[in-house]
Amino acid sequence: MDRIWIPNYQPGVPADVDTQQYSSIVQMLEESFRHYSKRPAFTNMGQTLSFAEIDARSRRFAAYLQQDLKLNKGDRIALMMPNVLQYPIALFGALRAGLVVVSINPLYTGRELKHQLQDSGAKAIVIFANAAHTLEHVIDQTAVEHVIVTSIGDLLKFPKSLLVNFVLRHVKKMVPRWNLPRARSFRHALKARKKSDFQPVAITQEDTAFLQYTGGTTGVAKGAVLSHGNMIANMIQARAWINPRVNEGRDIIITALPLYHIFSLTANCFVFSSMGALNVLITNPRDIPALVKELGRWRFTAITGVNTLFNALLNNEAFNALDFSSLTLTLGGGMAVQKGVAERWQAVTGHALIEAYGLTETSPAALINPMSLRSYNGYIGLPISSTWVDIRDDKNHSLALGETGEICIKGPQVMQGYWQRPEDTAEVTTEDGYFRTGDLGFMTERGFVKLVDRKKDMILVSGFNVYPNEIEDVVAALPGVLECAVVGVPNAKSGEAPKLFVVRKDPALTSEAIIRHCRENLTSYKIPRQIEFRDDLPKTPVGKVLRRNLQ
Repeated sequence: MDRIWIPNYQPGVPADVDTQQYSSIVQMLEESFRHYSKRPAFTNMGQTLSFAEIDARSRRFAAYLQQDLKLNKGDRIALMMPNVLQYPIALFGALRAGLVVVSINPLYTGRELKHQLQDSGAKAIVIFANAAHTLEHVIDQTAVEHVIVTSIGDLLKFPKSLLVNFVLRHVKKMVPRWNLPRARSFRHALKARKKSDFQPVAITQEDTAFLQYTGGTTGVAKGAVLSHGNMIANMIQARAWINPRVNEGRDIIITALPLYHIFSLTANCFVFSSMGALNVLITNPRDIPALVKELGRWRFTAITGVNTLFNALLNNEAFNALDFSSLTLTLGGGMAVQKGVAERWQAVTGHALIEAYGLTETSPAALINPMSLRSYNGYIGLPISSTWVDIRDDKNHSLALGETGEICIKGPQVMQGYWQRPEDTAEVTTEDGYFRTGDLGFMTERGFVKLVDRKKDMILVSGFNVYPNEIEDVVAALPGVLECAVVGVPNAKSGEAPKLFVVRKDPALTSEAIIRHCRENLTSYKIPRQIEFRDDLPKTPVGKVLRRNLQ
């Protein structure tokens, strides 16, 4: 298939961008620190830090990692926090020290956390106190040598910092007791060193920046190896694409999606920071009334999110009364944007909800709708600059325009491979360098791509990948279960939700017992929302469960 000539569809955006203009993410960040030093960079819970303050604190943290913890270039460090001011400081400091960042969901269970720490070989972890008890139970089974614990209010001004931490720990009981003898505090790490103690590290585009974990059809989370070059390319690609809707040094972007998610990490934290924007960090986006109250404090110009977040906001009366006169960009990704939600968003805000498409393996952006889009069009976008998109069949043959096949992507933002999994990498990589997404779609004559279905059994819950085999493995461990299978079913709130089918070995086994077991071993969004008991499961002649029949 011929390459799409992008400027025909979004004038002013080049078909190719120079992805070599920066040697590393660090170089790009330091340019922003210099250029926007006096501008506010991140704000959370009433506390705002400028680019100069983020610069200084991340240097001190990098020096602490180097001088006190003796971590070297290429060592892995896990970050397990919600959206708080500590996150960008730890993130930028780790990258400056040449470390590889392992992003971890702070709601993970011990089983999930153990797998990611063991698989990545992380030597250090920055974890918020609410999850420290989870780490306590698995740390001895990992290679983690250094633990840095932070409480949510640590970087707030006195006395608010003490009040927030006291309320969370003693009033709301949100911080379970934990015992980690090797743990040190994040505040100590920032005070232990001067910013001048930091020793710059030589970093190139070939160096690994992130192990960004994503699920697999086997149910085992795999680490997508994203190099500095991958991330820089996607930042430059995204900046070129959204340029008509941004005002460098003046934008205010709402960051409700967690920074450990690739969408928020690249789009909000990196792309907008590189353009001098202020990131409004939302620690708990599930608290919609509090989120709407925070939105009311800002004349925000941009917001990113998933369909479920936009839907929840629209169902809040106070949101509909907000002032949207400064809003210029709403970007939806992570899961399909529903037509009804997009149309309601435009009716309330006066602006189109622009859909984008990408994956963890593509850093993530691959297709974005034009910034000139005036209303929902039902497509996931056009290939962004320096990106090839081809629709192929199972034999790797390119299909004609309009024919449905697997969406395949090629570009400088495509990952280096899966961490220590060459066979899995080979399975998704074609001989001519395309990444097979596992998603089915077709391309129109104008280059727009329509997402039709997913080739994989993966379930998309509020923008997070959920894989049936992982849930099945957990449920099958229950003594009363003979067989089980999981499929995705439509859900008005989350887009999709896992439904569990169970053949009982013990007739006394109840749905409540299964849910209790799942809560002990799975993050909340992976827990089945429906359970159906059956006498048997449909299978192929060789015994493989036919999930499609269950759906």
